[in-house]
This record gives sequence, C-alpha cells and structure tokens, in this order.
Amino acid sequence: MSEKLELQTCTPCRGGIPPLERAEAEVLLVETPGWTLADDGGRLERSFTFRNFAQALEFVNGVGRLAEEQGHHPEISFGWGHATVSWRTKKIKGLHRNDFVMAAKTDRVAEGIGDQG
Repeated sequence: MSEKLELQTCTPCRGGIPPLERAEAEVLLVETPGWTLADDGGRLERSFTFRNFAQALEFVNGVGRLAEEQGHHPEISFGWGHATVSWRTKKIKGLHRNDFVMAAKTDRVAEGIGDQG
C-alpha cells in the first residue's frame, strides 16, 4: 500500500511531461474526497465553509504557508465564511500528482480550523 497523499511531499515539476489523463486523475480523486475535477479534468477544486471571516482568513493563510513550504501554489478565492481552492500544475497546463498531494494537505489545514460552518 502506498503512503497517504497528505504525508507525501511535492516533487519539483519542471514541465516537459504530459498532465495526468482524466482516468489517472479519477483514481487519485478517490483519495481526495470532497474535491472535484474541473475544466474537463485539468484542475482540482474544492469549496470550504467557515463560521466567519476570521476562520476563512486563517484557512487561507494556512494554505499559503503550506504552498510556500511545498513550492506549489494554488488559486484561492475567499470571503466571509468561505474559501475555494483550485490546484493545477501551470507548467504542464493540467494536473500532476502534486496537485492531489496538495489537495490532501489542504484538507488537513481545514481540519485544523475550529468550528467550521
């Protein structure tokens, strides 16, 4: 059995490789419940809800720290009580295993925010 995604580390992606095929992405999607494939399988996305603006901001800051640590950065939109995170590997214009690793790690950040909505 392979190591859980949330325990893995992003590997540098320098481009020049094809993005995951949709079937490959769907296999990894099983390991990241709550996430969906968007843009015809080229992007991974999930929306989160929180009790207030402060919790949403705490989550966004946590994801930002995680992104800096791992060297892989998402698109994030947020407001009062909500945030949406979108992962894709820009260098290959699609999904890479790293995106699923980061999605699983993002879920751990959300779990650390008290009393989600």
